[in-house]
Amino acid sequence: MDRNPLPRGADVPASRADTVEDMSSTTAVRDLTAQGVVTFAVIALAVVTGLDLLDGRLGFLFSLGFVLVVLTAPFSVDVRSLLTTGVMPPVLLIAALWVVALLAPQAIAVDGLPADAGTLARTLAAVIDHGVTLVVGHVLALAAIVARVVTAP
Repeated sequence: MDRNPLPRGADVPASRADTVEDMSSTTAVRDLTAQGVVTFAVIALAVVTGLDLLDGRLGFLFSLGFVLVVLTAPFSVDVRSLLTTGVMPPVLLIAALWVVALLAPQAIAVDGLPADAGTLARTLAAVIDHGVTLVVGHVLALAAIVARVVTAP
């Protein structure tokens, strides 16, 4: 016995599952909004920073994580929100280092920095100490933005 009550060839609208399946095969994946990419970047860098602080000091893992976060952000954001990912690297680095200087000041060990340096002095010293990381991350993010603009349909 046929379980379908409608005869073959009847004009039946597509089900929701069929429509979603057809759409996913013909359309591109949706990009994140500017707010979404900033949120994910902050969360990702916070996780990387937390993992790097397990040994009590910021090191290579923080720098690598920062570069990867700011490099992947332009590839995941909507083309109309690329400006956000171009401005984000310095703001993200300064904010992350400020939080570290505030919560774990001993993790920022810069030559010549007095032991009694305050949060602002530690933040500035850490930003200067991670200057190469900032330049590399920002240049790669800008290159990714250019790649997205050039290849945009």
